[in-house]
Order: sequence, then structure tokens, then C-alpha cells
Amino acid sequence: MTPDLLTALVLFAFAASITPGPNNIMLLASGANFGLRRTVPHMLGISLGHAVMTSLVGLGLIGLFDLVLWLRPALMLGCAVYLLYLAWKIATAAPPPEAEDVATGRPLTFVQAAAFQWVNPKAWYMAIYAQTNFAPDGGLWGITWAGAVVVALVFAATNLPSVTVWAWGGTQLRRWLSAPGRLRAFNITMALLLVASLWPILRTGWTDG
Repeated sequence: MTPDLLTALVLFAFAASITPGPNNIMLLASGANFGLRRTVPHMLGISLGHAVMTSLVGLGLIGLFDLVLWLRPALMLGCAVYLLYLAWKIATAAPPPEAEDVATGRPLTFVQAAAFQWVNPKAWYMAIYAQTNFAPDGGLWGITWAGAVVVALVFAATNLPSVTVWAWGGTQLRRWLSAPGRLRAFNITMALLLVASLWPILRTGWTDG
């Protein structure tokens, strides 16, 4: 991979990772509800889980979408349904009985956050776009195995600092959210934003990747 291509990949990975999306919205909510320390497994699950998914996309899944034409819209529909379910769970989460105790729930585990990448439409879009446009040519589906892994590693290295910013931002809201009414309003807002984050991907149908 040339220095120019690597620089472009880093910039894309950073822009894609730091902008709002299902992962970041959920991290903001997790940081606000559970604090940064309890959100660390969630953060690591996102970064490493997405790196694994990106590698597998480059090593063969990207070609499978071209061979099985119904797979992409079916996957997109499944992602949308699951995200709507998550939004409902966030919106209906009951605030704790004591105003000062906002950390009585259970944040996502490492495994849950890693698995979530497979039903996150933005994560799929990022992986497909990156492997299509930045992986060196050659090998299976026009992508070398080494190139696919390099793309995934760049994403992992860039993604973790980016998602940390969102989780940390949530922790800064904890004191203001100590009132149950504010916490309920915040969770409903996060649920609505999670639903709204689906629109750009569903509208394009992933055709840009």
C-alpha cells in the first residue's frame, strides 16, 4: 500500500469512525448511563469486532454480495429491524429509582458489542467501501489477503480513539442526567437518533460501496 493510499485510508477511517452512527450513539448513551470504565468492553468490542468483520469482507464476503444478489437487501433489512429493536429498548429503559445512581443497568459486553457490528449497517458500509477502494489489487475478488488485513488494522487503530471520544462525552453528561426525568428524555432522544442514523444507509441501499 502506497503512502498516499494509506493516508487516504486513515482519513476515511477517522471520518467514518468519529461521525454519528449506531455505535457512537450507543456509546454516548452508555457513557452517560454507566460511566467510562464500565463502557470500555463495549468500546473494545466495537473496534476489534469491526476489524474482524472488515477483514472477512475483504477476504471473501464482498464477492459473495455480487454472487448472491438478494443477500445485501436481506441483510440491510435485518440490520434495520434489529436497530429498531435496540432503539425501543433504549427508549423504554426505566431510570433507576435513586436519582444519583444511574449505573444500575448492564452495559454491552465485549462479545455483544463485537457481534453488533454484524447487524450495524454503517459498519457494513464502512467495511465494504474501505476494502473496495483502499485494499491493494490482486488475489480473491481483486483484493489480496494482506491488503484486506491492513485495511482492517488501520480501522482498528483509528476507530478506538474515535469511539472513546463519544463514550467520554457521555460521561460528561452524567451529572446533568442525575435527575430521572432528564435521563428518560436523554434515552428517548438517543433512541430517536439511532433510528435516524439508519436513513442514510437505507436511502442509498449501499450502492456507493
